[in-house]
Amino acid sequence: MSDIGPRPRFLPIAPTANPARRNLPLAGDARDVDRKWKPVYAVWEITLACDLACRHCGSRAGRERPDELDTKQALDLVDQMADLGVREVTVIGGEAYLRDDWLEIVRRIRARGMTCGMTTGGRNMTLERARAAKEAGIHAMSVSVDGLRETHDRLRGVKGSFDAAFDALANLRAAGIQVSANTQFNQASLKEIPELFDLLVAAGIRAWQVQLTVAMGRAVDEQNLLLEPYQVLEVMAVLARLKPKADANKIILWPGNNIGYFGPYETLLKGNMPRGHMASCGAGRSTLGIEANGDIKGCPSLPTTDYVGGNIKDHSLRDVWERSAPLRFTRDRTVEDLSGYCRTCYYNDTCRAGCSWTTHVLFGKPGNNPYCHHRALELLREGKRERVVKVAEAGGQPFDHGRFEIVVEDWPPDALARARALAQTGEGWLD
Repeated sequence: MSDIGPRPRFLPIAPTANPARRNLPLAGDARDVDRKWKPVYAVWEITLACDLACRHCGSRAGRERPDELDTKQALDLVDQMADLGVREVTVIGGEAYLRDDWLEIVRRIRARGMTCGMTTGGRNMTLERARAAKEAGIHAMSVSVDGLRETHDRLRGVKGSFDAAFDALANLRAAGIQVSANTQFNQASLKEIPELFDLLVAAGIRAWQVQLTVAMGRAVDEQNLLLEPYQVLEVMAVLARLKPKADANKIILWPGNNIGYFGPYETLLKGNMPRGHMASCGAGRSTLGIEANGDIKGCPSLPTTDYVGGNIKDHSLRDVWERSAPLRFTRDRTVEDLSGYCRTCYYNDTCRAGCSWTTHVLFGKPGNNPYCHHRALELLREGKRERVVKVAEAGGQPFDHGRFEIVVEDWPPDALARARALAQTGEGWLD
């Protein structure tokens, strides 16, 4: 759009996604454990088309998939989700509003008794579009804001996208939609988080979801964006410092599934969870991910190649949920499936290496998670820290990943003193 400004010439090219993974095998029968778990929450990529070009985008969004569901297939999928027990659906992209029938899909979700929310980059969330979303039944919308103006625009690949995101928050509020924001922590944004949060508070958000940028898709190509595992010490400290301000402004601070893990701030940041602390990965147990072509995963973020269990053009949603091996992996996971530090950790059976997405895209399998607060603190006591080093590039397709290795090293003396002070007081930064 002319009011946004031209895209810089150095933007990453959006690939054309491979066709859906069709006719994948299913087990002959569902087991009791497969029937026990129900996907109460679904995240549905209704199109891969996007009007931004984010440098940290795991799905490499931009072009729509060549075989996205048509309206009839999409509405039938809504019915199947309701019949399976889904209670809440978040529609995403790409950019969900670029699909012509997105409001029709939202209406059907609401008609079947499910709550419907949406996540947006907000580049073209006009007041008219916001009002249409409200009329269709969207109750809440989260706008992605990943740094202060210069950082956000650079990460999102479009000059003016920061201002557009805050315009979107204002338009959504004016339309009567509850607004929240989601922010990725990475090398570009980490030091800006406190100031950014002040801006989000002033914009009237009611919730703030944060997560680490993960080494998938375009983020693999931009390794300088990725935090090192030892920097979770900073991430957790800054969140702990911001939590009282969030509470004072009645904002829900919602750390994503790849932030935390049993450090001293666990109760402060995740005490409102059912167990009062972090639990293991819920992919394929309580959560469901859907790609725009009908491919089904246990979590929307998981890599396509390894975690798609079937396609709704071939099988019913219930059959894929209950009978596909890639959706069963957390139902069957035990401590024996863990490796490295996580295998012998005190919390191994409760945590089971945390976020499967974060670890699989690093090492080609889940089960060993260096982005752990407890782990970073234990290593710090020994004067050690971990880094990740890329040893293989990604192939360039949506939801792809490279390969990384863990390096364990001594903290440099000056950095060690700062790290121990940060761990003890929660104040300051590592550098």
